[in-house]
Amino acid sequence: MVKRFLWAGLIGVLAITVAGASFAGNQSSQARTTLRVAIGAEPPSLDPGLATDTTSANLLFNLMDPLIRLGDPPALKALPGAASSWSVRGANVTLNLRRNVRWSNGQPVTAADYVWSWLRTISPELGADYAYQFYGIKGAEAYNGCKSNCGALRAKVGVKAIGRYKLRIQLTSPQPWFVQQLSHTSFLPVNKAAVTKYGNKWTEPGNIVTDGPFKLSAWKHDASVTLVKNTKWRGAKAVKLTRIDHPIIVDGTTAENAFSAGNVDISTTGVPPVDIPKWKKTKFLKIYKALGTYYYGFNVKNITSVAQRRAMAISIDRKAITRYITQTGQVPARGFTPAGIAGGPTITKHSSMPATAQLSKAKSLMPGNAKKSIKLYMNNSPGHVKIATAVQAYWKQLGLDVTLKVMEWKQYLQFLGPPPNSDVDVYRLGWIYDFPDAYNGLVLWTCASGNNNTNWCNKKYDALVNKATKTPNNAARNKIYQQAEDLISGPKGDIPLMPIYWYTFSALVKSNVSGFFINPSDNWDYTRVSVK
Repeated sequence: MVKRFLWAGLIGVLAITVAGASFAGNQSSQARTTLRVAIGAEPPSLDPGLATDTTSANLLFNLMDPLIRLGDPPALKALPGAASSWSVRGANVTLNLRRNVRWSNGQPVTAADYVWSWLRTISPELGADYAYQFYGIKGAEAYNGCKSNCGALRAKVGVKAIGRYKLRIQLTSPQPWFVQQLSHTSFLPVNKAAVTKYGNKWTEPGNIVTDGPFKLSAWKHDASVTLVKNTKWRGAKAVKLTRIDHPIIVDGTTAENAFSAGNVDISTTGVPPVDIPKWKKTKFLKIYKALGTYYYGFNVKNITSVAQRRAMAISIDRKAITRYITQTGQVPARGFTPAGIAGGPTITKHSSMPATAQLSKAKSLMPGNAKKSIKLYMNNSPGHVKIATAVQAYWKQLGLDVTLKVMEWKQYLQFLGPPPNSDVDVYRLGWIYDFPDAYNGLVLWTCASGNNNTNWCNKKYDALVNKATKTPNNAARNKIYQQAEDLISGPKGDIPLMPIYWYTFSALVKSNVSGFFINPSDNWDYTRVSVK
């Protein structure tokens, strides 16, 4: 899942300060059941078929009832959600759905809802970036890529309702991670009647139909999102909160001020780097382990030389970036696959990204015809700009003239494509793993991936990732992953991207909030939270 921390300019700061004050008034009358959580961006989409970012995913995780929930780290074991149980026999997975899961309009959620929803996400008409999440299902990739006779291909996709409450899935091969993968938001159902009636407006308050512990009460775009308790949800008796206000506070300093003034209980916007030492001395800054990688991607059509890309990748000081800029326990990334992933140390054994700068070697690698004028794109965050400014200085020592380009988050995602706008030479993004298998990250860089913004396409790499999906033995699969990782970050790799660090998550949390936790996949479960 795409990761981000965002801050905006002065006009946004002033607007949100006013909004924050209005939320403070609501808290006084519902002190024990209302939670106020600052988020750092407008959610681009609350459509499970289209959402690709963590802001949208965390709202969906609480608006909907995932088939599978992930247990506590580090195992992140698959736990029953909307599916009460399941069985796996080779490449066949059968899910038994709970009979007490209902849409917010009172109708039951059935196996047919999942079949319709998944086929919608896979359909070429929707153009979903996450359609590839379904490629492990027989026939899904062919249907997603069809140009003609799509109806026949749709009928061959290996997902079928067996009665009202049993879902049978036929995979292309045994995939040990698939049940955990079902926790991803792209596998959530959508209400056919709502989608059909309201089209692309079906996610607006008053139109949206969901099946989770909370309902969407209000969405003031670019200002706030409000959830209220779904009293009809199957586990509603255990849910303490009746309302969650999410003021959208893009600016980090403004979010800090709102937290300090008591206008929010939790701030997930992110702390500006300059203020991290101050918050470390308090009990409010919470740091959580993560499975994710912060990276810069290269547009290989613009920076065509592998030698130049490698030079740029090894010339930066990752250790200094994590020690002096990010400051919350991030680890310099030697490869794309994080160490916390099962088999991570094996997978990145040959990865060649150094913790400290190798400037002399980098200078020797620079080709005579190197592209000297570089445009580096990022979304609007002081943290991202601070890192980019440091990278700009490192690359200046290679003789590169680097221009920093900053954009608003939603516009930025559109600008990156894929394919990226031709003006992009280098871009910053991050990847948070949706389930604890390296496949979830390595599949990003396949040719057809909706998250490959680099223009890089290597058929050998694709073949390795595909081979891994057909290799159920963990040790053998990790060896294949190692070969794939070598192609992107190894000493003879193509270097379509440069990993910078492996993530941690952080948030400012008031002492009277209990149960708030960010799991390694960046999921927040509000059903566990209470306010004293």
